[in-house]
Amino acid sequence: MTGMSPEGDFQALQDNVSACLVDTTRTVGQIANEDLPFQRSVDPSIGQLIDRQNARILQLSQRLFGSATSGTEVTAPSIQDAEAVEDNWRGIVDVIDSLLEKADASLDEYTGVIKRLSPSARDAAEKAPSVRKSRPEKAYRDQKDITKPQLLFNTVPSNRETTPFKPLLRTKPNAMKSLEDSCKPTLAQDGTKSYEHPYEVEIRASTYPSAAYYKKDPILYLPYESTKATLVDTLEAVSEMLDELRKATEIAIDLEHHDTHSYIGLVSLMQISTRDKDWVVDTLKPWREELQILNEVFTDPKIIKVLHGSYMDMIWLQRDLGLYVVGLFDTFHASRALGYPRNGLAYLLERFAGFHALKQYQMADWRIRPLPKEMFNYARSDTHFLLYIYDNMRNELIEKSEASQTNENFVANVLEASKEEALQRYERPIYDAERGSGSSGWYGALIRTPALFTQEQFAVFRAVHKWRDDLARSEDEGLHTIMSKGTMFNIAQLVPNDMPSLLGCSHPITPAVKLHSRELLVLIRNAKANAAQGPEMKDIFKDFGPRPSRTGQDIPKISMSLPSILARERQNVDATLLNVSVRSDQSKFWGPILAQPGSEDSRNGSTPTPLDLRLALPLPRLTAEVFTDTQGGSTSTPTKPKLAVPEHAYVKERKTTENHVFVIKELGGPKKRKAEDLQHDPLDDSGNTEALPCDEDTERVVLELAEQKAALKAQKKLDKARRKEEQAQKRGGTHNNGEKKDEEVFDYAKAPSVLHAKQDDKERQRLKKSFSPYSKSLDAPKGMRKANKEIPGKSFTFKK
Repeated sequence: MTGMSPEGDFQALQDNVSACLVDTTRTVGQIANEDLPFQRSVDPSIGQLIDRQNARILQLSQRLFGSATSGTEVTAPSIQDAEAVEDNWRGIVDVIDSLLEKADASLDEYTGVIKRLSPSARDAAEKAPSVRKSRPEKAYRDQKDITKPQLLFNTVPSNRETTPFKPLLRTKPNAMKSLEDSCKPTLAQDGTKSYEHPYEVEIRASTYPSAAYYKKDPILYLPYESTKATLVDTLEAVSEMLDELRKATEIAIDLEHHDTHSYIGLVSLMQISTRDKDWVVDTLKPWREELQILNEVFTDPKIIKVLHGSYMDMIWLQRDLGLYVVGLFDTFHASRALGYPRNGLAYLLERFAGFHALKQYQMADWRIRPLPKEMFNYARSDTHFLLYIYDNMRNELIEKSEASQTNENFVANVLEASKEEALQRYERPIYDAERGSGSSGWYGALIRTPALFTQEQFAVFRAVHKWRDDLARSEDEGLHTIMSKGTMFNIAQLVPNDMPSLLGCSHPITPAVKLHSRELLVLIRNAKANAAQGPEMKDIFKDFGPRPSRTGQDIPKISMSLPSILARERQNVDATLLNVSVRSDQSKFWGPILAQPGSEDSRNGSTPTPLDLRLALPLPRLTAEVFTDTQGGSTSTPTKPKLAVPEHAYVKERKTTENHVFVIKELGGPKKRKAEDLQHDPLDDSGNTEALPCDEDTERVVLELAEQKAALKAQKKLDKARRKEEQAQKRGGTHNNGEKKDEEVFDYAKAPSVLHAKQDDKERQRLKKSFSPYSKSLDAPKGMRKANKEIPGKSFTFKK
């Protein structure tokens, strides 16, 4: 194979390998595995030959595994005998998977899906830090031993505040409304106090630069490998960055957030990019609120701010840094308007820049200082290509608007949606223990999880939920760090009474649960004991409480209760399904069984509704015909209908034929009748039925159809006789004059041989049976069928 050209001899090599594999497969299939012991017993030399071949195959496999795993992280399995193959099967599978991945990558490179770098570019890529080849380490995920940086802030965040959040603004650049007027408290309709968005007037009145509405050639980003980002961790570096940002017409912004070891969360990093430079700003410094000087650029409507998925970014910026954005362009809304199959930033980076970012770092602990090189490069990549992505998406939006048949302006739609994102306003997470409202309340957890608790379970759930929230606020930890949502539901469903039961249903056991387990167990017991004095779950859900909305505002409360809604729906069902307002005291179908004196309804003095009867028994549909007197007299129990219902036309037509004789087979679906039967019904002779109504036109049509059918039948008979006569002539059985030929004497000497008859190809293929080396294994006795075991647990009856 040395000296083989990559294209000319590849096909020949492939054919040679395929032929060898086919021959090997056929050879292996000649003798079944079950026959090997028999062959060894017949001829000992065969056993020695098999042992030598086994040793040779194992040696070749060991060498192949060593070659396949050289230079990789995969360890080659050790295969000394046949039993080692089964013991090390997992390692063999890992080696094969690694080979298949390499083959897949090589095929992609050969077909042009992946382009191979030139030697110079490859050397530059190896020297430069690349996010594509790095792998996130577990050490970056969660750093429990890091001192909480929020304790060193100039303004330490408080988790117990119940007052409305007041904007952190000290000055208001690019203002159309003064800071004093923008930060005045207002009263909502429900009497709660809040503060308006300080830049609401400026955002609604802002106009985007003309460059956002016209097509331009995209400006290519600078090479990622040959450029570097600047770390901004001092106030002097912030001032230098601000001087550069004032000269830009578009900037890209992104944030990295941490909420594992903080109750409300922390903006840990901010990335900003222009066409020429990248900055990574450390937002965990004690002077983080001094970053408000960036509002000079962030609120300038002449500078377009490009972000992706900016909904939470807008809230985090104003909550932690006092920053607001005017002139936002959200590429998430642009991707949805363009109908992309995916809308994430990773997809846009791959689509437009061919960059594969490892989004695993998104879940890393961004409080780590100093930042590892891998995390720093990942953060920089989020904004380095974003302006180039914006150029391409803006052009596509303009092209789609020009091609729209409805004259829809997709650019304006995206900009309007981006304005709504910039108008998001942060509100403090206030816990309501009674109603469970709020972003972190128990009502939202229950409404999203299909669980129906008893009164005792509901009391335990609310108590544990409040305990988790109180502990998270006091320790300044994330809610899931204290206890996961699944653990909360497990505790509420099982209601543990002792410590082993509590720890058994709390997996995974967090440090907070382990440390406060005794306190939690006492809380559960008290909630269980006082459950009778508390509300039930169904009582809480009678009124549709406030549900969390995307804008942070509560949905208007529905004043109608659940029982009144159900009563109204029942009335609608009664009116639409039954369409009858009268009811008899005795059923014509079931008799007096529904009106027994000892029934529950009669004891309670209540009358079941028509809907109750319809759901309880398979009654036929009630019509006016049911209440007609079929015996011509009065019934034993006279009825007085409340409302007189006019008889349906169908009932009037049926009244004249109620006592007539009928045939069940005829009404159920008679067989085909002849044409003469349509004219004269045999039942007419008895005088009990009337003749079918038939006018002259109908009679004429029926007679024509009968004649056509008879002619067609006669023609078929003639054709059949003619075919029989032709077949007889071919066999020589008759002459044209109809005389029979003399029968010839059978000559046995000339007759073909029966024992040595020649078979045609089709017969030979049918009789030939392919050899199956595994046929003997099918003769083994079948094992006992697996019994269906009942799984202990709760059962549920599904109702239609």
